[in-house]
Amino acid sequence: MVGMCINSTVNISFGTYQIPVNLTRSTIEGALKAEYRGIDCAPVYFNEHIIGDVLSEHFSKNILQRKDIFIKSKLPSPFHRKEYVEKALRKTLSDLRTDYLDLYLVHWPVAFYPVEDALDTSRRGYLDESIDDSNEGRNIDPKVSVHETWEAMEDLVEKGLVRQIGVSNFPVSLLHELMSKCRIPPIVNQVEMHPYLQQTKLLTYCKKRGIQVEAYSPLGTPGNKEKDDPMVMDDPVLRAIAKKRNVTVAQVCLAWALQRGTFVVVKSVSFDRQVENLMVQQDGFLTLDGEELAMIAELDRGYRFFRPEDWWGYMGMAVFA
Repeated sequence: MVGMCINSTVNISFGTYQIPVNLTRSTIEGALKAEYRGIDCAPVYFNEHIIGDVLSEHFSKNILQRKDIFIKSKLPSPFHRKEYVEKALRKTLSDLRTDYLDLYLVHWPVAFYPVEDALDTSRRGYLDESIDDSNEGRNIDPKVSVHETWEAMEDLVEKGLVRQIGVSNFPVSLLHELMSKCRIPPIVNQVEMHPYLQQTKLLTYCKKRGIQVEAYSPLGTPGNKEKDDPMVMDDPVLRAIAKKRNVTVAQVCLAWALQRGTFVVVKSVSFDRQVENLMVQQDGFLTLDGEELAMIAELDRGYRFFRPEDWWGYMGMAVFA
């Protein structure tokens, strides 16, 4: 087994999901200036090529060194078959202008049929969004096992192309199955997690198995909610705690996540918000007391903002059911 250790100094990573293309460069430049040292990427965010340009410029000008930045990306669903996994990674490496990733995740535990012409490394980015098109689930490939994909992920570590591997959006049952046969266990499981979706049982299982949990959407996706979705940031309990502590609601949510022992991925296109969010990792900035933690525990609704059963209805693909 290859020994692995996630970078514990990067407990808050900067997220890059749904940053408008015309704001990606300035947003990443701002995040680096604010001293984010973990960048969370994915091909299906369709901005890795821009992020790679910004990082490359910082490295070439000696503003930062490659070793200073923990770069993370994800394997898209059309490339779960073993013969495509390394090709997909090499496309990401090309777009991010780096020789290796610090962490590579299986983005979703669902394979799609391959998009044959998408992995052209001579082209920056992607011509269209076909690698993220499930056609309401009709493009799901039911013949690819998680073990096939994971064996190819393990090969990437052994070839030195990635330092560590993990998963995203994996429920307990699938994690348990994956770990029954793996050579290299997943170092992290990145999942939606916030006060309305606390996933306590998943968190407990991962801690027992030595898997770090990383929370995405720790603020409840305020910029990506459907009309009838609740707004975590408007919750009266969280607002009351924030007012009492003279901090923002976002800072309360992030402090809560860190105190639970999870890492977080958080995004803002506002430089001031980027700085505010990162302040939470400073020693002594905000430690919630037992009463406050108990109040937040009562907010759990099991509410998901990311619902794959809505995207993949043709296959009835309720990943988290």
